[in-house]
Amino acid sequence: MTNTGTPEVLTFGRAGVDIYPLQIGVGLEDVETFGKFLGGTTANVAVAAARLGRRTSIITGVGDDPFGRFVRRALLELGVDDGQVVTNTEYPTPVTFCEIFPPDDFPLWFYRKPTAPDLQIRPQDVDLDLVRAVDLLWVSTTGLSEEPSRETHLEVLTARAKKQFTVLDLDYRPMFWETPAHATEQVQKILSQVTVAVGNREECEVAVGETDPEKAADALLDAGVELAIVKQGPKGVLAKTRTERVVSPPILIQPVNGLGAGDSFGGSLAHGLLAGWPLEKVLARANAAGAIVASRLECSTAMPTSAEIDILLDGGDPNAD
Repeated sequence: MTNTGTPEVLTFGRAGVDIYPLQIGVGLEDVETFGKFLGGTTANVAVAAARLGRRTSIITGVGDDPFGRFVRRALLELGVDDGQVVTNTEYPTPVTFCEIFPPDDFPLWFYRKPTAPDLQIRPQDVDLDLVRAVDLLWVSTTGLSEEPSRETHLEVLTARAKKQFTVLDLDYRPMFWETPAHATEQVQKILSQVTVAVGNREECEVAVGETDPEKAADALLDAGVELAIVKQGPKGVLAKTRTERVVSPPILIQPVNGLGAGDSFGGSLAHGLLAGWPLEKVLARANAAGAIVASRLECSTAMPTSAEIDILLDGGDPNAD
């Protein structure tokens, strides 16, 4: 797939390789075969937006190794420009394993030590003119967990100057942080520099100290965010601005692997915001996009098309042959 022209969506953060078992309900010690897929939350968001027709690019890092070459190739094949991908000669491309125990148990095993190339992105590696120019910038809290990525994120957000749409994914992974308090400290430094924040209840607790969806959304708005989105699992999604409140119910579908559902939600969210749709429509379609990925094994290559989202919202099965 060709991705030409100035990107509409630019993501900044994790990219790597997902090694997912091809047996469901089996521990890693007993898995016999695996599939290899493009992974990393911000890579997945970029792919999800590209699948919906958006020109996308990603700022990330990969190792100077076969997996790094795979990531670059997979990005291009899935419609994401790799012009902002930095090759790191010191650290290998990260690999992530998972176990699949439907409906809601999907343990992850990250191999990113002592660090990962995506956390070694320096300010001089980033095209700040591109950061200013894109219609939507998507960053993740993981990028704040370590230097030099933290400094680079701060420079990127300063250059962006809170242009609409500047989105913060509250994606919190405790293994990437010294303590939850350290994550809270870093996230709170940038909430006033983003226009949209999205996360689940646990991630909101790290960001603003609230797990109650209403209070969490209000706290995010008080911190300077213009649109706060709180995922509530089986209770759907709450979104609030200073003048609007929308609750979008969940969409039920047979789960296979819940990993990547939030990234699919994110890519569809980005698409809907750029389309200028009413918030209710944005959330309904993002919920459907997330549900579709949860019903599939992989993440990046499972991202749905607009037609598949339509099928699910119309009561059909997007996975039907």
